[in-house]
Order: sequence, then C-alpha cells, then structure tokens
Amino acid sequence: MKHPRGRALLRPLLAVVVLILVAGGFLGFDYVRFTRAPLAIPAAGDTIDVGRGTSFRDIVADLRQRGITRASPWYWRALAAQMGVAGRLHAGEYALMPGTTPRGLLDSMAAGRVIQRYVTIVDGWTFLDLRHALARGDKLSQVAASLSDDDVMKQIGAPGQFPEGRFLPETYAYVKGDSDLDILKRAHAAMAKALDQAWANRATDLPLASADEALILASIVEKETGRADERPRIAGVFVRRLQQHMLLQTDPTVIYGMGAAYAGNIHKADLGQDTPYNTYTRAGLPPTPIAMPGKPALEAATHPAAGSELYFVSRGDGSHVFSASLAEHNRAVACYQLHRCQ
Repeated sequence: MKHPRGRALLRPLLAVVVLILVAGGFLGFDYVRFTRAPLAIPAAGDTIDVGRGTSFRDIVADLRQRGITRASPWYWRALAAQMGVAGRLHAGEYALMPGTTPRGLLDSMAAGRVIQRYVTIVDGWTFLDLRHALARGDKLSQVAASLSDDDVMKQIGAPGQFPEGRFLPETYAYVKGDSDLDILKRAHAAMAKALDQAWANRATDLPLASADEALILASIVEKETGRADERPRIAGVFVRRLQQHMLLQTDPTVIYGMGAAYAGNIHKADLGQDTPYNTYTRAGLPPTPIAMPGKPALEAATHPAAGSELYFVSRGDGSHVFSASLAEHNRAVACYQLHRCQ
C-alpha cells in the first residue's frame, strides 16, 4: 500500500503532465490550423516585396505589421524548417491572393514564383510608339526615358545604329526591378536573331544587297497591310519594281518622312515634297526601316510571291486589288478610291 504522502506528491506531478499534454495538443492543433488557414489578405492584387538580403524574420515581421498574419514568428520558423525552405527564399515580388496559406506562400517564395508583368511590342509600331509603351510599364524601372535615341542604342550595345525597326514585335515578360533598357536589349537581340535567320534562308535573286535592306522592305510590307495572305504578294510587287528600276511609290514611307507634320491625311502636295523617305521622288528603298516588322513580314520580304503584279490599291476594307499593268491599276484606283466603278 502506497504511502498517503507519496500519493499527495504524485497528484501535482500528474496535473503538470496533463497540462503539458493538453498544452502540447493545443499547440499542435493550432500549428496545423495555422499552416492550412488562409492568410488575412483583403483583396486580390496585394503583394509582398522581398528585397535582396531580407531576412526571414523581416519577412514575417512585415506580414504581421500589415495584419496579414497574427501567428507567432515561431510558427513561421517551424513551418519553414518543416518544409526545408529556411534560408532558401528568393528575393522578388510575390502575389498575395485571397485563399493563400502560409505553406503556399513559403512554397512560392522557395520556388521563386515572382510576379511577372508583360509588355507587348505591336507589329508596325515605330520606335517612338515603343518608347511610349515602355514609359507606361507597370513597375518597370525607367532608365531610357531620360536618354536620347542615340544614347539608348549605346546603352543596349548597339552604338551608332538607327533604332527604327530594330526591335522584334513580341510579348516580353519582366519582373519588378527590371528596367526599360532590359526589355529593349532583349527585343533588339530577338530582332537581330530573327533577321539573321530570315536573311540566311532568303529566296535567290532578290534585289536586296543586305539583311538591313530586307529589314527595310519588311517594314514597308508591315505598314502596307495587316493581312497575312497579302504580305508575300505586296513584297512581290516591291521586289519586281526594284528589279525593273521603278519608283516604289508607297505612302507609308512618305508619311514616315513627314514626321510630326503628318496629321492623319496624306495629300498630293505631300507626295511631291522630297525627303529621304519619299519613294515617289527617290528611287530604291528608303535609308532606314519605317517601323518594326514582325516575323511574318520578314518572311514575306525574303520570300516574296512570284507573279507579274506591279501595282496595288486599297479596297478600303483592309484588302487590296493587285494589277499587272498601269491601265488595270488606274481602273482599280477609279473604282475603289474615286468610287467611279464602270
């Protein structure tokens, strides 16, 4: 029979053990609930920005300060240790979407799934259009905005190169901290690669002396039509005119040469106003591209359609009528431009 005094000493000890077990069970339950419960994110579009060198402690402190979590930092440390991501979180900007759990957030940070934004260079844009678009880039660091065109080209490693037409129309992803120069470098390299490939695979007997001339022709084709089925035919017209030493007589080059003077309409007097880009007054190709051609326009310029057509005129609906003789062309102009169809 146990001594009464021993039983008296055992009761407090048992009570302590029970309290420890209860507390441990509660903490264990609370910890599991913490790992699975969504964070207190008020609305979509919220983010957390983890700078280079930011400690895990600072990340948790930021979340707590913003009311996104009330959990103990020890819970966060335990979860990071359990997941094996402690010390492996990447810097960057991360989305905080409603429904995101602590485990989900740490998993994104460990995988470096930072927010990506996008800027699209549209086929046929000018370099000025591109600069305006980059200036509107959300959270895109603005470096080029204060530079001249010449200085921009120096900064991207192409000193002395005229910028028009030298950037490939595509959609480019970027992350917070990237600059407009980063986008320009990538787009410039992409165009150089696309142009090299198009020139290397070009058709034989083209009246083009270099890849740069192919780029110029492609930019004219790009501005003349947005229809995929017409690009090779229009390129074919210009190639034959070059081969026969005819003036190209293409309005987009005239418009480009007018610069800021162009107000939306081109007049007969404009066609007679000589500039380096006026293909009504000057033979051959203009001195530079007049826009940024996409890959389909590059393909058309280096693989023009065969045929005898030397003229085309717009129907007014985005398509064109092609003609082999001046008489046919004049009839098409009378019908579709002057509305005197016979």
